[in-house]
Amino acid sequence: MSKTSSSKRPPRPKSAVSTGVGMAGLAGLAVWLGIALTFGMDGPYSALMNVAFCGGPMMLWSLIIDRVHRNPTTGIDWDSEPRPVRTVLEISLTKLAGLWATWALIAAIYAVARFYWQGNYLFAMKLFASAALPLFLLSIPYVIWLDRRLIEPRDGAWALGAMMMGREDYDASAIHSHFRSWAVKGFFLAFMISIVPSGFGRVINADFGLIQSNPVALVQWLITLMFVIDVAFATVGYLLTLKPLDAHIRSATPYAAGWAAALMCYPPFILMNPGGPLDYQSNDNHWIFWLEGHPVLLGLAGTVLVGLTAIYAWATIAFGLRFSNLTDRGILTHGPYAFTKHPAYLSKNLFWWLSSLPFLMTGNTLTDTLRNTALLAVVSGVYFWRAKTEELHLGADPDYRDYADWMGKYGVITRALTWRRVRQSPSSPASVAKQ
Repeated sequence: MSKTSSSKRPPRPKSAVSTGVGMAGLAGLAVWLGIALTFGMDGPYSALMNVAFCGGPMMLWSLIIDRVHRNPTTGIDWDSEPRPVRTVLEISLTKLAGLWATWALIAAIYAVARFYWQGNYLFAMKLFASAALPLFLLSIPYVIWLDRRLIEPRDGAWALGAMMMGREDYDASAIHSHFRSWAVKGFFLAFMISIVPSGFGRVINADFGLIQSNPVALVQWLITLMFVIDVAFATVGYLLTLKPLDAHIRSATPYAAGWAAALMCYPPFILMNPGGPLDYQSNDNHWIFWLEGHPVLLGLAGTVLVGLTAIYAWATIAFGLRFSNLTDRGILTHGPYAFTKHPAYLSKNLFWWLSSLPFLMTGNTLTDTLRNTALLAVVSGVYFWRAKTEELHLGADPDYRDYADWMGKYGVITRALTWRRVRQSPSSPASVAKQ
């Protein structure tokens, strides 16, 4: 690009999260991983410490360096004198009633749904049971303290409490939004906590003698490490949906298609697991089998797979404190989101195609080859659908519309895809903003 054209290029819209937040979390996570590896500190609670070491530095960076509590999007007035307790007590008690009713409903779903009491979920349920009473007690001073400073303390939890008390001045749409937000948090937080210990344990207990002598073992360990980083940041994101951190949920998608596209990628609704409707790995082998005996190709493929997983983790790191499915918690424009609007989905699907090589079969069965290739194509289609439902939801945010427009014109990957669409449909200028 020439100097003239570069000078006319507008700056990328500002990201809701700074790069420093994610780097602080990554540094904290690296410290704990170093400690755990040095002393062999495996176990679920050591894995939770990994999450804490990730989240703590991000909170400090956000408050001290970025001063996110001062953002107008928090809805908090820090400059005026806090309201007297007596003037907000009725509001706070109504809000607490709605909040506790929401927690009770989530607890009832956990208790009734059997899959929450099997396998890895048992650890999450035990943790939630231990945290229930402290959260109940801490919510009282927290809600009162926050309501004294909020510009508008009557939110969805308050509306639910008002409905329960038989008042007529509540907003039903606020209750719907409240339930959607807590459905996201209740569903995904349980899942994230359930998978925290397993990956962490594999990283800590790895055979480092084998890793040093076997490049494939090194690749597998690095891939696992990337997923441990991803899970730690994602878990922090679901835990810290707090207004003073400006990490609260602005909105959760109201579209059923968005929920369907996301839920089919997670248990118990997941369709891609072995034996599932979209199981694309039936009777096949993976990249190690097919490239064995070809060290150059094996090393190249392993490097690419690690790189794709690193991009996937980077896409989560960029969220800082705000990672969450199905929600708007501020628009990201930095990191991998400067190149494409969906770096995690893109890297994940490329990883699956390269690692599984579904078009190769040990039995030379054409039927299995076609079936696995077709099913993986459907899986990629699910993620494309998921991306589009997210764009539909985020399109209500003017910050996202500005970002999408900039990406359509200047984002390296998004621009290329947009150019193809514009070439095919020259009469549709809106396609630039929608890509």
